[in-house]
Amino acid sequence: MFFDPLFLIMMAPTIVLMLWAQHRVKSTFAKYSQVPNQRRMTGAETARFILDSHGLSDVPVEPVSGQLTDHYDPRSRTLRLSEPVYRATSVAALGIAAHEAGHALQHAEGYVPLQVRGALVPVASIGSNLGFIVVFAGLLLQLTPLAWLGIAMFGAATLFALITLPVEFNASSRAMVELQTLGFVDRTEYDQNRKVLNAAAWTYIASFAAAVMSLLYYVMLVLGMRRD
Repeated sequence: MFFDPLFLIMMAPTIVLMLWAQHRVKSTFAKYSQVPNQRRMTGAETARFILDSHGLSDVPVEPVSGQLTDHYDPRSRTLRLSEPVYRATSVAALGIAAHEAGHALQHAEGYVPLQVRGALVPVASIGSNLGFIVVFAGLLLQLTPLAWLGIAMFGAATLFALITLPVEFNASSRAMVELQTLGFVDRTEYDQNRKVLNAAAWTYIASFAAAVMSLLYYVMLVLGMRRD
């Protein structure tokens, strides 16, 4: 039960997709981290300018350790940029900073998918960490309702991965609009930033695909138990 070839068969395509997506985002970020943006603006300056232009001067922009750890925290209303983005004046830093600022704009206007994702965080965290344990406990004890509870828990994590897609895609769209509207990029840099953000988007698509396949696998196990 704990080593099922079917699970490996079902997950293999998504594992390949995830590895490819991670390679693509890292290689694209590395490539355009070496290309200076025409305005010579750092990621921190870019995010600050976008936020201030929308009246969000009370949203701080802070550095955070790591690489590709950039994020906007809606709980504290804080935008955090990784060191390679915060102080860098590259094309990649410009795009990523604008993307995270896009999340702050979503929060400020009450973008519904962002609110739904925020509400799902606690249950999705529990579901992704404990859902499969509950499923297997139900299978071992031959308790179908318990197994379905685990399915529901893991389903919440899958729903979180799904709702993340429009949130991230919308933030990237907002980023490109801001960069163009504020005159940060020319046509060449617009295309370069689009490549950076598109590469990042594939990581979310891969995560959703993996969550869906895992959920389907657990559902198949429970349905098989009921037939038995």
